Amino acid sequence: MVQEMMRLVRVWDLPTRLFHWTLALCFAGAVLSAKLGGNAMVWHIRLGCAMLTLIAFRLLWGFLGGRWSRFSSFFYRPAQVWRYLRGRARPADHFEVGHNPLGALSVLLMLACLLLQVGSGLIADDEIAASGPLVRVVSSEISQYWTAYHKDYGQWGLFGLVGLHILAVVYRQFVQGHQLIGAMVNGDKVLPVEEQPVKDDLAARLLALALLGGCAAAVYGLAGLDVP
Repeated sequence: MVQEMMRLVRVWDLPTRLFHWTLALCFAGAVLSAKLGGNAMVWHIRLGCAMLTLIAFRLLWGFLGGRWSRFSSFFYRPAQVWRYLRGRARPADHFEVGHNPLGALSVLLMLACLLLQVGSGLIADDEIAASGPLVRVVSSEISQYWTAYHKDYGQWGLFGLVGLHILAVVYRQFVQGHQLIGAMVNGDKVLPVEEQPVKDDLAARLLALALLGGCAAAVYGLAGLDVP
């Protein structure tokens, strides 16, 4: 049997990789600052705004980024999902290139939950150490409801999703032998030669930088950043 020819192929463009790791750092910092409380809550709010900027950028990049960063690659036909669950993938399914069906679902779910958590933080008020920059534009009842969500269901739900994500990555990386962590660092995977690399040139990176700058300006204007 002829061995399939393989080569390094760029799968994740630089903007997607930087988004991934920067969001992880901001999330960790936001959790730590919330647990410290007191003056650290200033940084909790700032990191929340940074996360909102990153998520807004990722939503745009899901339409304008590289092939495997686009949301169009996240959705599979029922027959493909069934083949994935049965372990009978076909080469045309590309499950091992970008996100497989379960991975794509987890990414979309985490983005949605992160957006809800950050959004609720903008109007949250713990009446002790800090309040969100948009708390003044909603009623106290609405603020109280979303404050409770932010500190309880939203927080623990996110912890659960992030924990499952980490366990899944560790399992696939070290048990199944898939190249996930390295690919999210350098962007490349060893794939069949017919797989085409994504566009990751200077023009794409400048577009991403412009989008990020626009998202940052929009979040700054929305939130007002009325923190010390």
